[in-house]
Amino acid sequence: MNLRQQVGQLLIVGVEGPELTTLERAWLKLVRPGGVILFRRNIEQAAQITALLREATEIAGAPLFRCVDLEGGVVDRLRDLIAPMPSAAAVFATGKRAIFVKHGKLIGQEAQTLGFNVTLAPVLDLGLPISAPVMRTRVVSAKPDDVAEYALAFVEGLEAEGVLGCGKHFPGLGGGTLDSHEAMPLIERTWKELWEQDLAVFRALAPMLPMMMVAHAAYQRVKDAVPASISPYWISTVLKKRVGFAGLVVSDDMEMGGILTQASMEEAAVKAVLAGTDVIEICKDAALVLRAYEALLTEAERSAAFRRRVEAAAQRVIEHKDRHLDAAMPRTASAAQIEKLRTSVKKFAEDVAA
Repeated sequence: MNLRQQVGQLLIVGVEGPELTTLERAWLKLVRPGGVILFRRNIEQAAQITALLREATEIAGAPLFRCVDLEGGVVDRLRDLIAPMPSAAAVFATGKRAIFVKHGKLIGQEAQTLGFNVTLAPVLDLGLPISAPVMRTRVVSAKPDDVAEYALAFVEGLEAEGVLGCGKHFPGLGGGTLDSHEAMPLIERTWKELWEQDLAVFRALAPMLPMMMVAHAAYQRVKDAVPASISPYWISTVLKKRVGFAGLVVSDDMEMGGILTQASMEEAAVKAVLAGTDVIEICKDAALVLRAYEALLTEAERSAAFRRRVEAAAQRVIEHKDRHLDAAMPRTASAAQIEKLRTSVKKFAEDVAA
């Protein structure tokens, strides 16, 4: 790969609607990103989703991480197309590991049926009282062992369907009071609290997950007020060395207020990669995608050290794709397949609620 192609592999990007525009086709061909992510604005019908993913893959000219947020509950991009999936909190409340596994399995089936190969789940944050108004039913318990038990079973279910999971949001949003979509949380937890509680979950899941997402939150009682998503301390020292995570490090969406209130897109992109991030998410705005892409390219052309970092990250992305992804796109799901899946999800929701 040349340098431009290597930089492209460091980006997971979003598009605006259910079909690619002429402009989007042009910049996707230029950037050739490592992945795409779809949201409810991109989702109308099964055939349309698969066609959109297939076209993006063809333009990129290489296998893509085809991503979607499927946690269940409040974060469920397929609820209108298939059926509402129960939340992680509701599933955990059953107390049954087999139900936890089935949660992951059904979400994996939804993703795989429509052409996705990555779901950005499970949430590994602790369900602490202070963050309850923000995290709601996305979290399952204040106890690390409970969170790890659910998440390990959920990932087992995902893996059974050939779908990759991504743990989030390292090093933990359980102590936050702000929504990082809007502003950067300043989390007042000590290193002892984080290591023994929040990070215990990430340590338990680190050997199982191919991807880990880093939060736009700062932990000033431990280090400083720099967001973890651009912090060498949190990414390289803690996540990679102390936790021992060897998978891909993914940023949370770089369009979120939690990072853009702290740095420009250009600065954030370069600092994230310098800190040890392998893949940057930019989920909607084409202008921001191109600004990040050009900033990474310019810095790699200027700095030999940064170029080596880009080359290493791109190589890690390619290796993970070779190891985990099937290059072929699945066939478009039939109406009968979607209806069968809808019935399964509705029955599961009834069982969880019972």
